[in-house]
Amino acid sequence: MTVGMLRPDAAPDRLADMVDQSVQALPDPGRPLRLGTRASELATSQSGWVADRLREAGLEVELVPVRTVGDVSRASLSEIGGTGVFASALRQALHEGTIDLAVHSLKDLPTTPEPGLVVAAVPEREDPRDALVARDGLTLDTLPRGAAVGTGSPRRAAQLAQVRPDLDVRDIRGNVGTRIAMVRDGRLDAVVLACAGLSRLGRLDEATDRLDLRTMLPAPGQGALAVECRDGDAPLADLPADVTLTDADLRALLAQVLEHPPTRAAVTAERAVLNRLEAGCTAPVGAYAAPATAPDASTPDAAAPADGEAGDGRHAPLTLAVFVALQHPQRHEQTGSDPVLLGRTVAEALLNRPDPDRPADRPDGGPGVSHTGA
Repeated sequence: MTVGMLRPDAAPDRLADMVDQSVQALPDPGRPLRLGTRASELATSQSGWVADRLREAGLEVELVPVRTVGDVSRASLSEIGGTGVFASALRQALHEGTIDLAVHSLKDLPTTPEPGLVVAAVPEREDPRDALVARDGLTLDTLPRGAAVGTGSPRRAAQLAQVRPDLDVRDIRGNVGTRIAMVRDGRLDAVVLACAGLSRLGRLDEATDRLDLRTMLPAPGQGALAVECRDGDAPLADLPADVTLTDADLRALLAQVLEHPPTRAAVTAERAVLNRLEAGCTAPVGAYAAPATAPDASTPDAAAPADGEAGDGRHAPLTLAVFVALQHPQRHEQTGSDPVLLGRTVAEALLNRPDPDRPADRPDGGPGVSHTGA
């Protein structure tokens, strides 16, 4: 059995075509599938969710912890390499054949495809918003002037500076528990964390404020997972002599069991922005795509077509909102049906927009102001 190659930046309707094909029941591989995961509590939780879905499909799965540079270093992400720092060790294990598949937080994956590997499935996304965990039940609006707010994300810091320039934003590292402890012991007044991470750890009730998407756009792909495996048709390693199971077989099953086309479409548009801006996962860029029919773009709860299509075979239109602070803060929003083209078009609009800090770019030649919307 062979299936078409699917790259992380491939058009989502190619995935839908692949899933629609008849996929034969896989033979028992004779051993558990080896699912590589970072060793952190959050990573293990999300990998465990994927493993459970595969077990429900009748497969045995074992988790294989893999330590990454991002897990052991206490330096800021920008200091230790940024893009791919959490993914490189997992990808090396895939290349070496010590694991069969890996689960990543999609926002941690570089936008450039990895030769020999493929993102076989993007499951349905969790809440993509950011959340505030603050002392005394405070919200972003009620934090006092000068309050110390911790985040390791330049994107979050840049947007906080836009809406609350009076806050003392501090760069921090550590897992979810470590960061929340900084609030509990009084070192910080609040921290900003992803709703998805809090939810997967069963700690969402500790959020004192879920930040409106009009206030803070998430990282491209935030809340989504990427299930990656090897490309090609080579047999999996260490199988019994009477079993033939290839990477292509596994790739097809992952797509069939786990793929959520609307999520694939949305994150494809978001990551196309990053790719065109040539910005890494730690760059101050926020992006969120949602069905164009969404009644309120400030929340992620709008319904989308179950198959991600408009009903006539085309992909359902998306509205993509982007925040970028590469040189000066600006925001742009646009609607389109081709996720990759939409992302690239929005990125081009941001790259070509006049710099408000340069008098020559202003019609009146006066002092510049930030673009906050389009």
